[in-house]
Amino acid sequence: MTERARPLAKPHKLSDRITLTKSLPIAVRWALSHSACPLRRSRASSPKGRANYIIERDIMNLTEWNARLHGLVIFRALLDDDVIAKFVDLTDRMAAAPQNTGAVCDAAASFEAALFEHTTNFGEYLSAAVLEAETVCVRQAAVSEVPPVLQTALDNELDFLRQLCSLTLDELLDAAGAADKLPFLPRWETKAIDLHAAYAQRMSEVGRKGYGMFAKHHVFTVENGQLVPVRYPDPQRLDELPGYEQEREKVIANTRALLEGRPANNVLLYGDAGTGKSSTVKAIANEFAPDGLRLIEVKKNQLYQIPALMDELAKNPLKFILFIDDLSFASNDDNFAALKAILEGGVGGRSHNVAVYATSNRRHLVKETMADRSGDDLHAMDTRQELMSLSARFGLTVTFQQPDKDRYDRILLELAKQYNVQMPSDQLFIKGAAFALRAGGRSPRVAKQFVELLAAGVKV
Repeated sequence: MTERARPLAKPHKLSDRITLTKSLPIAVRWALSHSACPLRRSRASSPKGRANYIIERDIMNLTEWNARLHGLVIFRALLDDDVIAKFVDLTDRMAAAPQNTGAVCDAAASFEAALFEHTTNFGEYLSAAVLEAETVCVRQAAVSEVPPVLQTALDNELDFLRQLCSLTLDELLDAAGAADKLPFLPRWETKAIDLHAAYAQRMSEVGRKGYGMFAKHHVFTVENGQLVPVRYPDPQRLDELPGYEQEREKVIANTRALLEGRPANNVLLYGDAGTGKSSTVKAIANEFAPDGLRLIEVKKNQLYQIPALMDELAKNPLKFILFIDDLSFASNDDNFAALKAILEGGVGGRSHNVAVYATSNRRHLVKETMADRSGDDLHAMDTRQELMSLSARFGLTVTFQQPDKDRYDRILLELAKQYNVQMPSDQLFIKGAAFALRAGGRSPRVAKQFVELLAAGVKV
């Protein structure tokens, strides 16, 4: 136990104040730089007879840091981050038993191991996590003003997190009274960051950069009605897709309209297999991700989950493409009606920031047999009209037809340049045509397979 010391004489000059500060331990100087703190003197003196001054506020700092971390409200989601959770565990152990060297060492090493998987700078990692976090404030700001209570809480937590970005391991150990321990551990780096300014800038760009998982990823799938990010999406780029530029430009123009808040249509990319319909959608998602576009791939049997998902997406400032690949239905498919409702919207209408892009090898999307036309339906024409009405609900239909010889040869030439395949063009065309014949017909997919085999040194 310690007893409170008499107040130190107030320095009369700035130089005196600086000298006094420099004579104190690291943690004392850190605390003095952040707030005015009363001093207290321990009963035991140092070996050299000097009084062992510590700052009462500094002893509270470790407890306060720990409590403030556990008490995060606006940035509560940070506690789910693996690295930050390990940092909280470190402060937990230090606050509970700072003299338990083994437990503190284990927690510190575990935290640094997790941090160093990403960066050696804790300030950079924490600030990035703060800027990308999904919070009630960023959601509120996307639709209206942030209430004063939330704004005050946001400012307070940003100020605390800003201080945390500059906290070193030595300062943390010093605050726990264990300054001379764990000298063998590496020291993480820190970075002073104006989080208030950075967060204000990020809020102004939320329509392009997003928040939460939408800030970290741009392609998603649906599992049990929830969005799941795709960590390694197809890296397809538009400039890697030769041929079909005219068809592709229609889809690009519609996507730009969606991003700019202008009326945008649902799009059906219809045509022969292997002509680049799916690749077009994926490449567009990659191209416009920096502008605020996100792609959500939906399976046909998940369509009934989409209305609830679209209601959630409607509140998001980003723009979304619901991508349904290789779409087709049987005439009695229950998902048929679900997609019709999605395309038209329910009583609430279509969301302004969501468009459906679907690919199919069937123009009318529904499998139809001769028996369907000669069946016992009394109103056969009405039934056929209903089946064909689904494709009509796509405002834009783009056809990708099998390439003729000239287009196929142009695709071969462009792909050969991309893969750095050195071959006379006449031989390239002859061998490419023979390969297409064996593969079942010309298509961009067949051309790519052929050129990839040449690049790999395989005889074809």
